[in-house]
Amino acid sequence: MTEEELTGRLLYRDALVLVLDKPTGIAVHKGPKGGENLEALFGALRFGLPRNPALAHRLDRETSGCLVLGRHAEALRKLGLLFKEGRVTKTYWAIVEGSPAQDEGSIDLALGRRDATRGWWMKPDPAGLPAQTDWRVLTRLDDKAVLALTPLTGRTHQLRVHCAALGFPICGDSIYGRGGAARLQLHARAIKIPLYKNKPPIEVEAPVPDHMRATLAACGL
Repeated sequence: MTEEELTGRLLYRDALVLVLDKPTGIAVHKGPKGGENLEALFGALRFGLPRNPALAHRLDRETSGCLVLGRHAEALRKLGLLFKEGRVTKTYWAIVEGSPAQDEGSIDLALGRRDATRGWWMKPDPAGLPAQTDWRVLTRLDDKAVLALTPLTGRTHQLRVHCAALGFPICGDSIYGRGGAARLQLHARAIKIPLYKNKPPIEVEAPVPDHMRATLAACGL
């Protein structure tokens, strides 16, 4: 990805916040093994400020959609507090294998690291950190369903583990599901940030990514 391509994916900008449409298949920051990452291109997003913006939260490499950046230290402090307190509303769309019997529900399932050799791979663990997700069926296909997922906590791989634990893993998930699809079918569709006291919350929606478009279009989304 080039700096020009990154700026072309900017969905929202004000004095404190930027929201990007993160593409699938690229890490948000440099990992221990290096490699391409979005953070290396943040110099293109200064827009006159002396320092690069910084990540206010994270998305997995294979997850696309709304990614929030703070433009300076004070913005990051405010955003960090909102994320920590669970006041930022995130909505993900996921294409899953199988079809839940109910139309909506919640899952409350603590998560812990799978083992020391698997990095940040997670597993259900009663002794782990609390993790809650609300879910709702948007539409059903022959052997799949499209879910709207709202994480109430922000644990690593939370949505992927929760969907798998409920018996409908996310398509393309080679860790917690059966793989198969070319890419993980998980998209950070929308975000709502109550950042300003006397203004409405910032609300941003990311367009459907190419790797999910055909399936979603077939069911009218």
